[in-house]
Amino acid sequence: MTKLTIGIDGFNLAMPRGTGVATYGFGLAQAVAGLGHATLGVFGIDVGQRPDTRELLFWDRIGKERGHETRKQHKRRLRREWLRSFLPAHGYEVPVSGAIEKQVFADRLPHFDRLVSSPALWDVADKRLRKLGSFLTLRVPNPPDIMHWTYPIPVRLEGARNIYTLHDLVPLKLPYTTLDHKHVYRKLIELCVTQGDHICTVSESSRRDILGLFPGTAPDKVTNSYQTAPVPEALLARAPEEDAAVVEGMFGLKRRGYFLFFGALDPKKNLARLIEAYLSSRSETPLVIVGARHWGTEQEARIFGDKGISLYGEATAKGLVQLDYLPREMLLRLARGAKAVMFPSLYEGFGLPALEAIRLGTPVIASTTSSLPEVVGEAGLLVDPYDPAAIAGAIRAIDADAALAERLSAAAPAQAARFSDEAYAARLAAMYDQVMRQA
Repeated sequence: MTKLTIGIDGFNLAMPRGTGVATYGFGLAQAVAGLGHATLGVFGIDVGQRPDTRELLFWDRIGKERGHETRKQHKRRLRREWLRSFLPAHGYEVPVSGAIEKQVFADRLPHFDRLVSSPALWDVADKRLRKLGSFLTLRVPNPPDIMHWTYPIPVRLEGARNIYTLHDLVPLKLPYTTLDHKHVYRKLIELCVTQGDHICTVSESSRRDILGLFPGTAPDKVTNSYQTAPVPEALLARAPEEDAAVVEGMFGLKRRGYFLFFGALDPKKNLARLIEAYLSSRSETPLVIVGARHWGTEQEARIFGDKGISLYGEATAKGLVQLDYLPREMLLRLARGAKAVMFPSLYEGFGLPALEAIRLGTPVIASTTSSLPEVVGEAGLLVDPYDPAAIAGAIRAIDADAALAERLSAAAPAQAARFSDEAYAARLAAMYDQVMRQA
């Protein structure tokens, strides 16, 4: 196998709070390194002009929100970005040395052999897309063989073969569940499909959507690589009782004594129907909801009373417990000890929380729609996400039947093996080989 350099963007990795796509990017970088390829991280952080302080500024600014701006500063920045959108962007090399202590980022940022960063790259690219309807060209020193964008980003790296991962087409399939500007989003996906060298997606469901909504696309240009759930080996090696003790000590939740939902709180997650189903099931097992407040959840927020949905571990009289954003390690501890992970989404390109639960041996209650039947298989119960009574029935079934829960847990290892790190790496290797053979 020829050793390549693969670029991976830090669009989601650099966000202050992790996302599903950030987890995807983390797992992708690990898989690429495991294949023996060199990795190049591409970020949009302003690291300044001086080479001797770029590493310092990169690690100082990563994961931080933009600071407060006066009205004049805001206008000046927007004008600079607008002017830059007419020209190619340049990425500056960021030294990778041992000078900075980086252990605190170990569970958020993968190791990259090289780093480059272009200030406000994503904002500049977005402005070009909106005004000119085209990709922004990015130039970097010693470009990689392949640039693997983990998200539909309107940037093309010059001198590399550009692969765009399209996780799903939810803004086009369920437009009422997202805030995207639909004309701009459709143009972006069209550019990825027509001007990208290859499209990577993460399920057969999403692959069908891409080929169906963009019928001129050659089928062999779209690869379903699936993905893996990067669960720390140290966690898998620990006895479940150790994690259960930590969870009980922090939140008062006993192992297999709670249902769990975790993820972004947005309309496609179907939280209102989940809560309706839980309350109508009359279950005495608490339902724990982990997720930062998002748009479109006003109906759910009213259920939690005047405090909104930030009770941090306090159960309401209805048995609902809401936790704010948690570090990934603690989130996985919670998932490992749950009676079942609830994931009755209206639509998912993949459904990473479902796979994470399965890899941890926890039963799942998920939807019959989109990719979730592929991901869950025999390791969970599948329900109509539009039918609260069906969701409530699944809750009662797992609550009342310990043998059913055991059977679902027993099916988890075989289902998780379909999405193992090795299987994922093999699919990536085949895709990269195909892309490199292209003229």
